[in-house]
Parts: sequence; structure tokens; C-alpha cells
Amino acid sequence: MQKRRSFSAEFKAKVAIEALKEQQTLQELAQKFELHPNQISAWKQEFLQNSASVFIPAGNRQGKKKEQESVDTGKLYEEIGRLKVEVDFLKKRV
Repeated sequence: MQKRRSFSAEFKAKVAIEALKEQQTLQELAQKFELHPNQISAWKQEFLQNSASVFIPAGNRQGKKKEQESVDTGKLYEEIGRLKVEVDFLKKRV
């Protein structure tokens, strides 16, 4: 049984850019890079969907990540508080 191949982001971008140039057909690119044409189409579509993020100022790129992290930390603090109450309650019972 074969292992799944994994590809770097740089390789995916290279293939997607080649597909966008349209100098070769998908079939030719598939043979050149030893991929299935559907995979190339998927990477091309993903590349086009995420291309707008290139033009976001560097300071704002981390904004979404930080917001998501703060939500996660809030949930974690909530969980810690709930567990602490449970531990205190169980200590009183013993």
C-alpha cells in the first residue's frame, strides 16, 4: 500500500501559477508534475480564493489569528474556573 504524498506550499503555488498562465494544458501539467489534473484544478481554485490575503497589510494578517486565540483562551479560562469549583466542592465532601 502506498503512502499519501504531501506537497509543500511552495510546490502547490508553483503548480497553480503554471496552471494560471495557461501556456500548457492541465493534462500536460499533470504529466510534467506527476499529478492528477483534478488536483491541479483544486490547487488553482484555492490559490485564486486566497489570493486577496496577499494584499492585506502585515499588521492585519495576525489580527484574525489573535482574535481566534483570545476566544480560545476565554474558553480555557472558563473551563479552568469550572474545574476549580468542582475540585473545591469535592474537597469539602471528603
